[in-house]
Amino acid sequence: MATKNHRYPVSAYAGVHTLIKPAMGSRLYEDDDGTILLGQPPEVLKGLLLHGISNFDTLVLPDVKEKNGSLTNSLEFPLYFFLFVSNGLADGRRLNLVGEEDDISHALRLLRITLFGPTRQELENWKTEPELRDEWLAASKELALKDKYGEIIPLQNFFNILPFRDGWVKVGNQSITHVDQDVYDIGNGNSVVRIDLNEDRRIEPPYKVSADYVPGGLVKMGIEVLGGASGFTPTEACTGLALCYNGEYLLIDCIPFLDEHLLARGISKNQIAAVFLTHLHDDHSALFPLMQMPHRVDLITTREIFHMAMEKISCGIGWKISAIREHFRLVEVRPGERFNYFGLTIEPHVTVHSIPTIGATFSTVNRGVEREICIIGDNHSMTAVNEMAAKGLIRKSTVRNLERLYQDRFSLLVADGGAGAIHGDPADAIQSASDRVVFVHVEKLANEFNTTFSLATSGKRYTILEGDSAIYTSQINHYLTEWLGRPFPNRWMRSLLADEEIRRYNADDVILVQDSTTRGYVYLILTGYCDVVRHDGSTLHVDAKLQAGDVLGEMAVITGRSTRNASVVARTPVTLCVFSEETFRSFITAEGFQDRLLQGWSMRPIIAKQAQFNGLIFTVLEKLSQIGELVTLPEGGCFELTEACWCLLSSGDATLNAESMYQDEDYGARPFATARTGPIISKDGCVLLLFDARRLERLRLRIPQLNYKLRKLRMQTSTAKVSWKLGKVEIFD
Repeated sequence: MATKNHRYPVSAYAGVHTLIKPAMGSRLYEDDDGTILLGQPPEVLKGLLLHGISNFDTLVLPDVKEKNGSLTNSLEFPLYFFLFVSNGLADGRRLNLVGEEDDISHALRLLRITLFGPTRQELENWKTEPELRDEWLAASKELALKDKYGEIIPLQNFFNILPFRDGWVKVGNQSITHVDQDVYDIGNGNSVVRIDLNEDRRIEPPYKVSADYVPGGLVKMGIEVLGGASGFTPTEACTGLALCYNGEYLLIDCIPFLDEHLLARGISKNQIAAVFLTHLHDDHSALFPLMQMPHRVDLITTREIFHMAMEKISCGIGWKISAIREHFRLVEVRPGERFNYFGLTIEPHVTVHSIPTIGATFSTVNRGVEREICIIGDNHSMTAVNEMAAKGLIRKSTVRNLERLYQDRFSLLVADGGAGAIHGDPADAIQSASDRVVFVHVEKLANEFNTTFSLATSGKRYTILEGDSAIYTSQINHYLTEWLGRPFPNRWMRSLLADEEIRRYNADDVILVQDSTTRGYVYLILTGYCDVVRHDGSTLHVDAKLQAGDVLGEMAVITGRSTRNASVVARTPVTLCVFSEETFRSFITAEGFQDRLLQGWSMRPIIAKQAQFNGLIFTVLEKLSQIGELVTLPEGGCFELTEACWCLLSSGDATLNAESMYQDEDYGARPFATARTGPIISKDGCVLLLFDARRLERLRLRIPQLNYKLRKLRMQTSTAKVSWKLGKVEIFD
């Protein structure tokens, strides 16, 4: 939702100042001696523009690196703002950068990667092909910011580096005291203003995200637009696309506030198979949400961009690269070489940008006819590209290939029309033979192009190949196998599909009604998100948040209950598969799954209430319930805890080795910590929640959200420094 223009009243004791919330997770303090921006959530620049802010002098890096899926220290566009909107570059001013010393080093290293790209040594270490290496280095050098003498301005020359010393720093007449985690006192003379960034528990986009109400359906090949604007467009999302291929989604880049934009389009996280990453700029590479996915997504890109991406996230959250890489799987592509990704052919190409950047052509053959979608990617105008080629900076082969892409026929051509520094010119595609040409990175097309091209804006869909029932059949097979935790028996699958029905619901539609009869159906969510809600006569409770891949109504089959104990409401547009309850019951009975499903059904709410699992999505809780076990000890009961399992105290009182146990701590084979084993003695009766240690470890490596959660938990509870915490780094190694 859009951030309101919060201007806090001036306190009598605090002197003359203004305090504004340009975006959730940030504050802008201003007095006569300067303006300070505390916290830099994604797209904070858009919040500044929406509030009419034209200048700030100081950045204060926050302590908390992420909130609800977004990083809070996204400095790239605030720096652009200072340099170009505030005219810092033209005026020769430096931006004050305040924070803890390690955090400042991470920020500078990250900015070096995203603004200047890799060094020659880094590219050589990654074994980049020499001609491509030289082209990338030459383009970065040519497009780098330069002083009046034509010399590249070193990154550190953009800043006055001001680390906290004993929790305090002086900035001109202003002082900033680091009171507590994300709590700061700003002083000037006799006045002091306290700023507490902890007031914002969530971070949301500073602009309105318009949601779909009507389900669009899965297609064999098509593009859904998550956003099509630039990082400087205050009211719209940055450029990000979702390519639907045979019912699964491949994201083209990972835009800021990915979760919110997927929710708006009704695309579940369980539907995302991969991300094609074009480059590292913040408006395309906000990758942190992928660390909280219910499965590892494939990161399809070059090895150079992948290495840069891992280091960017590493510096963003302050973890070593080895821990970051556990959450991702690289699918390497090479420019100019065709690659087949489960039937989708991907042919990447090099573009001309300030850092290494690629685009790609995605194609498939349907009934003997090849259908192609070409995503140019961020690219300089062809006029500028040819000028760089004339200087010998860009290879002739790169120029010829880009010219071909702008002229060939594609089912859909998506091109960079930013028409600014390092971005494309819509005129480059005027000779395109493509069926449709769509531009991104531009707010408005010039009149001369309005009858030829169109703009990609959030919510638009470009369908190349319509879907059919076969797409849903494959999704049903996949999701039921995931839900069961093993391959779904073929004969039972055929029986279920014999009388299945596909139903679609609008956002906010009631799918199942509390206290109604079951009507003989079981439901599988194929697309979108649902909420399980229950009204107790006075209050509405949200018992669970479900998404594609989750099953509804299965417990009525197991328990024999004929009345729904809760309603299910479509949170987004939703597609469901409806099965016969009788056939489903016969399958469960014949295969002997009753006990296992009952165990999971009883354990899920218990697991969800544990502090260690707060925020995990239903799909992950379901998998944890499959490897968990509840052990009830009576008063005085004993359980010998070994390193074979991870143990949480679910309820009651108990001791381990005669020391009290606590529900917010963990025991046994503790992930990322020394084991705590021995006899557990129940005081007045207790319930232990146990997980097989080996199965938990396998699950951790398969589920990024669980991996991240367990690591973050250890960082919060350990008194010692964890091994993956990133210390001070250098801008250049």
